[in-house]
Amino acid sequence: MGARLGSLRAAVVTACLVAAAATAETLPLPDKLISLDSDPGAQVFLDSTARQAYWPLSIQFVTQKNQAYCGVATLVMVLNALGVPAPATPGIEPFTTFTQDNVLNEQTERVLPQAVLLKKGMTLDQIGELLGTYAVAAQVHHADRSSVEHFRTSASRYLGVRGRYVVVNYLRRSLGQELGGHISPLAAYDANSDRFLVLDVSRYKYPPVWVKTADLYAAMDTLDADNERRHRGFVLIGTEP
Repeated sequence: MGARLGSLRAAVVTACLVAAAATAETLPLPDKLISLDSDPGAQVFLDSTARQAYWPLSIQFVTQKNQAYCGVATLVMVLNALGVPAPATPGIEPFTTFTQDNVLNEQTERVLPQAVLLKKGMTLDQIGELLGTYAVAAQVHHADRSSVEHFRTSASRYLGVRGRYVVVNYLRRSLGQELGGHISPLAAYDANSDRFLVLDVSRYKYPPVWVKTADLYAAMDTLDADNERRHRGFVLIGTEP
């Protein structure tokens, strides 16, 4: 069994750039989180029941360029995965792609000025508004106005349909990580273990991790002082399947 898991892990890590990029320099994980870059994590992935979102997101994976840009990096990944037409990208003409530099423009500045972004990061509601500037359908759900059952059902359904994505805004310390609010996309769901895969964009700190649904929801059901003390939550991206 150990040899089989080892070979399965190697196959997953080779095919998945994200897992390969998680290094030994990341912070230690609490016991309740399972790294994708581990034998148990690889097995959960292979057993997962909804993982359509994983492949396009992993191909488009970026690490946030500074500690305030978790939301920016997440938007870049989602927009590229959706195939939204990107602006001119200096250095790779005539090709285009969203980057953490060109995704911000005059329209996004009206939603979230870069000076504020660099100081405070991005809120749950701003994720939805920024996606709207690119004509991307986004349903924002604050955790205190939803339920763990609704989150499990809707998020797992989205993750199983091509062209649908889920972004979560949660409090790291609620999961035993360091330290404050964070934003990343979800990439898969496994019904057997009732865990979601968080594709953490700060891979210099943590690898992608499998999180129990109840634990992730509790981490989202937290107050965000930078969002008028509204609760954090999740965003469903794309047309309802």
